[in-house]
Amino acid sequence: MDLSPIILPEHVFVGLTAPTKWRALQILSSKAALCLGLDEGSVLRALEARERLGTTGIGNGIAIPHAAIVGMTRPHGVMVRFGHPVDFEAIDDVPTDLAFVLLFAENGRSEYLNVLAAIARRLRTEGVLTAMRQAKSADELYSVFMSDSLC
Repeated sequence: MDLSPIILPEHVFVGLTAPTKWRALQILSSKAALCLGLDEGSVLRALEARERLGTTGIGNGIAIPHAAIVGMTRPHGVMVRFGHPVDFEAIDDVPTDLAFVLLFAENGRSEYLNVLAAIARRLRTEGVLTAMRQAKSADELYSVFMSDSLC
């Protein structure tokens, strides 16, 4: 799956900081709303509701907060590398430094699962996580993540 129409270069941020998971969700909601032309409060409420069901910290320093948003027609994402890792209460207790916010249509849950699988495959590719963590800019982070994104 080609992830380039879902996560655009201008939707990648490096060095954001948050003291807690809940503050991180506020910051991520703000960035996603700004990038995607959505209401920040709606995005935040949706992400917080999903997070209350169970952590979106999937381990290895990665979180994938996600939610269905009224009015969306296809999945969109925002990628963030935090300046300091945030405790997302991940399943392996490793603090999160990389977050992917995925927002999708209410009737697009199967499409969202395909996007999630594509992200997971990309992150499992040897050397990708290390290179993402060493990227010096948002452009470099995007380039590393997207290289060979048709896996």
